[in-house]
Amino acid sequence: MAQVDGKPGRVDVDRSEGFGERLLGVLLDRAHRMPPQLIAPLIAEEVGSIGGRDVSILLQDYEQLVLVPLPGRRLTVGEPQPISDSPAGTAFLSGAAVEVPIDDSVRMYLPLLDGSDQVGVMCLTLDVVDDDDRRLLRRLAGLVADMIVTKDTYTDQFFRARRRAPMGVAAEIQWSLLPPLMMSCPQVEVAGILEPAYDVAGDSFDYALNDDILHVAMIDAMGHGLDAATMATVAIGAYRHARRADIDLAGMYAFMDKAIADQFGPDHFVTAQMMHLNIATGLLQWVNAGHPAPLLIRDHRVVQQLESPTTLPVGFGGDDPQVSEQLLRRGDRVLCFTDGLIEEHEAGAAQFGEGQLIDCVNRVEPTQGGVRAVVRSLSHALKRERGGSTTDDATLFLIEWRGDTADHLTIID
Repeated sequence: MAQVDGKPGRVDVDRSEGFGERLLGVLLDRAHRMPPQLIAPLIAEEVGSIGGRDVSILLQDYEQLVLVPLPGRRLTVGEPQPISDSPAGTAFLSGAAVEVPIDDSVRMYLPLLDGSDQVGVMCLTLDVVDDDDRRLLRRLAGLVADMIVTKDTYTDQFFRARRRAPMGVAAEIQWSLLPPLMMSCPQVEVAGILEPAYDVAGDSFDYALNDDILHVAMIDAMGHGLDAATMATVAIGAYRHARRADIDLAGMYAFMDKAIADQFGPDHFVTAQMMHLNIATGLLQWVNAGHPAPLLIRDHRVVQQLESPTTLPVGFGGDDPQVSEQLLRRGDRVLCFTDGLIEEHEAGAAQFGEGQLIDCVNRVEPTQGGVRAVVRSLSHALKRERGGSTTDDATLFLIEWRGDTADHLTIID
């Protein structure tokens, strides 16, 4: 056993505070008491202490088209940056820092990652950049992202920055109901998107990673406006209750079915699909209550529609659903979607249809990287191909099973 000064069990470790620790420590020490409006000047102060300037915080808008500047004292506020064609957008989609030489300096774009959810991008300019700067700024960006997500629960400041058009009350409800739009770990990655972003009503999704099981639900409440949003809220609330009570997939359907029927009566319904993915083995299990069949994507092409027996939509008192299974291979992706995506059509014309959806997936998949980029590009491409029409909610949720392990993340080198 190691001894220091004759005392067993003690290890001689340097615990003095270095420059980087002090810089990040100030942010940590003050974060719990910091009012939202003072985050900006504190970030600018911290960046300035390492010679940085012209600090901007860019947040993703609700349509996932641009990164919009966050107003704030000592922040540089410029024009929104397109996600699809800008250094800031590249950093956002890739989750990696981007450096752009400008005259005798370097403009840095650092992704703001809360866990694995991409909040936005922090931009700043330095005269020179070395590896110490990169490491320190990467960690600073992580703390900034955590602060934004934490403060977002009790301020409208970040919501107002992200909103670029009037938002309906139903959409306000749905956005407040959603989990993070992206989650990533070595075993699995997920991402979702809702359209129309400012007028969505009945569509929603939810997920949770509990030990080795990824739980996923997609729902589509009948109708539009507040009635649909209210039904969606009850359906997601019932799903979360059943999930947290460790009720199995068939039992989840029964619990949600009773909640909708008791609250809204026999003439209202919600289509739903609930899934379990074992992230250690790749075994996917699901039940279907009147929802479109997901698509299995392998090597960037749709190889199968995951057809399965379906019971009646939630609220109609259907039979217990049959649990279907599919064993995934590493790298397989499963695309879930609501019927608004394939039933869109102009008056008198044919519906968009699953065939066109599959064609679009096969074109978009090979050109993109992670699931966030794929689901975003796919949603926007589908909207263009449907002539920009979104008369019904259209939601996408993409899952990638990676089959890796995460134990190495617990080891400190």
